[in-house]
Amino acid sequence: MSIFYSYSLVILIYWYILSHVNTLPGLGNNLRQARKQRFPNDDLRAFALRIGVSRATLQRMEKGELSVTLGKYFRAAEVLGLGQSFGALLKPQESLFDD
Repeated sequence: MSIFYSYSLVILIYWYILSHVNTLPGLGNNLRQARKQRFPNDDLRAFALRIGVSRATLQRMEKGELSVTLGKYFRAAEVLGLGQSFGALLKPQESLFDD
Protein backbone atom coordinates (compact mmCIF):
# COMPACT_ATOMS: atom_id res chain seq x y z
CA MET A 1 0.00 0.00 0.00
CA SER A 2 1.48 3.33 -1.00
CA ILE A 3 1.80 6.26 1.36
CA PHE A 4 -0.45 8.32 -0.90
CA TYR A 5 -3.17 5.66 -0.73
CA SER A 6 -2.85 5.38 3.06
CA TYR A 7 -2.99 9.15 3.46
CA SER A 8 -6.01 9.38 1.15
CA LEU A 9 -7.82 6.67 3.07
CA VAL A 10 -7.20 8.42 6.40
CA ILE A 11 -8.48 11.71 4.96
CA LEU A 12 -11.56 9.97 3.55
CA ILE A 13 -12.38 8.32 6.90
CA TYR A 14 -11.79 11.58 8.76
CA TRP A 15 -14.06 13.46 6.33
CA TYR A 16 -16.78 10.82 6.70
CA ILE A 17 -16.69 11.03 10.49
CA LEU A 18 -16.74 14.83 10.50
CA SER A 19 -19.56 15.00 7.97
CA HIS A 20 -21.74 12.68 10.07
CA VAL A 21 -21.02 14.06 13.53
CA ASN A 22 -23.94 16.48 13.32
CA THR A 23 -26.37 14.06 11.67
CA LEU A 24 -27.61 12.26 14.77
CA PRO A 25 -27.82 15.37 16.97
CA GLY A 26 -29.83 16.92 14.14
CA LEU A 27 -32.10 13.88 14.08
CA GLY A 28 -32.51 14.15 17.84
CA ASN A 29 -33.38 17.82 17.58
CA ASN A 30 -35.93 17.05 14.85
CA LEU A 31 -37.45 14.40 17.10
CA ARG A 32 -37.73 16.87 19.99
CA GLN A 33 -39.38 19.50 17.79
CA ALA A 34 -41.82 16.99 16.26
CA ARG A 35 -42.72 15.64 19.71
CA LYS A 36 -43.46 19.11 21.05
CA GLN A 37 -45.48 20.02 17.97
CA ARG A 38 -47.54 16.80 17.76
CA PHE A 39 -47.96 16.20 21.51
CA PRO A 40 -47.51 19.62 23.17
CA ASN A 41 -48.84 18.42 26.53
CA ASP A 42 -46.52 15.41 26.76
CA ASP A 43 -43.45 15.62 28.92
CA LEU A 44 -40.52 13.28 28.27
CA ARG A 45 -42.00 10.51 30.41
CA ALA A 46 -45.40 10.60 28.69
CA PHE A 47 -43.94 10.51 25.18
CA ALA A 48 -41.47 7.80 26.18
CA LEU A 49 -44.44 5.66 27.22
CA ARG A 50 -46.12 6.32 23.84
CA ILE A 51 -43.12 4.94 21.96
CA GLY A 52 -42.29 2.16 24.41
CA VAL A 53 -38.94 3.34 25.74
CA SER A 54 -37.69 4.65 29.05
CA ARG A 55 -37.41 8.35 29.75
CA ALA A 56 -33.63 8.02 29.79
CA THR A 57 -33.66 6.39 26.34
CA LEU A 58 -35.83 9.18 24.96
CA GLN A 59 -33.37 11.71 26.37
CA ARG A 60 -30.53 9.89 24.59
CA MET A 61 -32.59 9.85 21.38
CA GLU A 62 -33.18 13.58 21.57
CA LYS A 63 -29.43 14.10 22.03
CA GLY A 64 -28.77 11.93 18.98
CA GLU A 65 -26.62 9.41 20.80
CA LEU A 66 -25.33 6.44 18.82
CA SER A 67 -26.30 3.97 21.55
CA VAL A 68 -30.00 4.06 20.58
CA THR A 69 -31.15 1.56 17.97
CA LEU A 70 -32.66 2.73 14.71
CA GLY A 71 -35.82 0.78 15.53
CA LYS A 72 -36.57 3.09 18.43
CA TYR A 73 -36.26 6.14 16.17
CA PHE A 74 -38.56 4.43 13.66
CA ARG A 75 -41.16 3.73 16.36
CA ALA A 76 -41.05 7.40 17.38
CA ALA A 77 -41.48 8.41 13.73
CA GLU A 78 -44.52 6.14 13.42
CA VAL A 79 -46.16 7.58 16.55
CA LEU A 80 -45.47 11.09 15.24
CA GLY A 81 -47.04 10.23 11.88
CA LEU A 82 -43.67 10.47 10.12
CA GLY A 83 -43.11 6.79 9.36
CA GLN A 84 -43.28 7.23 5.58
CA SER A 85 -40.63 9.94 5.50
CA PHE A 86 -38.36 7.78 7.68
CA GLY A 87 -37.89 5.43 4.73
CA ALA A 88 -36.27 8.24 2.75
CA LEU A 89 -33.29 8.38 5.13
CA LEU A 90 -31.15 5.99 3.10
CA LYS A 91 -32.56 6.71 -0.32
CA PRO A 92 -29.75 7.61 -2.72
CA GLN A 93 -30.04 10.88 -4.56
CA GLU A 94 -30.66 10.58 -8.26
CA SER A 95 -28.20 12.12 -10.61
CA LEU A 96 -28.90 13.81 -13.92
CA PHE A 97 -26.64 11.18 -15.42
CA ASP A 98 -28.56 8.16 -14.07
CA ASP A 99 -30.58 6.13 -16.55
